[in-house]
Amino acid sequence: QVQLVESGGGLVQAGGSLSVSCAASGITSDINAIGWYRQAPGLQRELVAIISRFGDVGYADSVKGRFTISRDDAKNTVYMQMNSLKPEDTAVYYCNAQLTGAGYGTNVWGQGTQVTVSS
Repeated sequence: QVQLVESGGGLVQAGGSLSVSCAASGITSDINAIGWYRQAPGLQRELVAIISRFGDVGYADSVKGRFTISRDDAKNTVYMQMNSLKPEDTAVYYCNAQLTGAGYGTNVWGQGTQVTVSS
């Protein structure tokens, strides 16, 4: 199986920057893609950015040009750099792994990390 541990996040003023990390362990060769999702109070969880095992990336329109997802395969870690943060970016951020191989069809979630942007 795969386990995910997020770190980073915190409190920042509007216009500032934060980064979050998602460290994967276990059978990481079964990971097809890792995505960052966020959930604000009272709202549904939404996909923010995703990176595939081939390096293809995608972003929600609301964060394009401000957030950058990347990975370090040697560390089995996916990062998301968040710049020009807005109060509406405030949410709990979760990383998610879509599995293939023996874990095909399985989604694994991290525990979440809080990002708060003050105005």
